[in-house]
Amino acid sequence: MAGGEDAEQLFAVSLSGSALGCAGASLVVAEWTDPGGDPRSPRFIAPLHIHHEDDEAWYVLTGELVVRSDDRDHRLGAGGAVLVPRGVAHTYWNPTAAPSTYLLVMTRRIQALIGALHALEQPDESTVAAVFEEHAGSYLGWP
Repeated sequence: MAGGEDAEQLFAVSLSGSALGCAGASLVVAEWTDPGGDPRSPRFIAPLHIHHEDDEAWYVLTGELVVRSDDRDHRLGAGGAVLVPRGVAHTYWNPTAAPSTYLLVMTRRIQALIGALHALEQPDESTVAAVFEEHAGSYLGWP
């Protein structure tokens, strides 16, 4: 995922590469781009996981994303969106070789989780699982 996790702003002329949010806000909106890869072998952007207390949503600006919610894959093109409610196992990936740009709408806790995961120098299964637990989530592994 591209950066922007530390941005603290109420207004963004351009959201690309940053996040829109502030300390008092409960939601953060981030624009990220995935470069794409081999469509025959998905490169998951996030492991399969659950947020026990937080909802999360994606809105595709360009390209495509697949968001797996429980056992259902939602293939989204530009203009497509999906909301994954708290308590539902999910992951996502770009199913094409072309780049995909999307908005991720998340809570401050999910933003902090992503930041903590990106800060891990040598992540292993137990360290990643502990970070998810610290942020009211469960790590279920890579599909």
